[in-house]
Amino acid sequence: QEQLVESGGGLVQPGGSLRLSCLAPQSIFSTFGIDWYRQAPGKQRELVAGITAGGSTNYTDFVKGRFTISRDNAKNTVYLQMDSLKPEDTAVYYCNAAAPPGTKYDFEYWGQGTQVTVSS
Repeated sequence: QEQLVESGGGLVQPGGSLRLSCLAPQSIFSTFGIDWYRQAPGKQRELVAGITAGGSTNYTDFVKGRFTISRDNAKNTVYLQMDSLKPEDTAVYYCNAAAPPGTKYDFEYWGQGTQVTVSS
């Protein structure tokens, strides 16, 4: 059973920074993209940012200019650097790897989630 393991969450004041990490199995990391999602209490899970195996990135509008996604190929790890944090960024953050649609692959893996709380 493949697993994604997140770490790096915590409590931070508004305007502060956190860096989340997602450790992925080599078999996944080397071939497929990895995305970060978040879910706030009472809300649906939403996409935050993603990075392909080749390093191309995409961001949801509400984090552009504040969050940066990156990958370290030597460590099989994807990072989410979160700066200028706001109370509305409070959520459980998850990393996800899923088979691209229309390919021969069929899988989807989620990490266990890491709590991010932005509060004074």
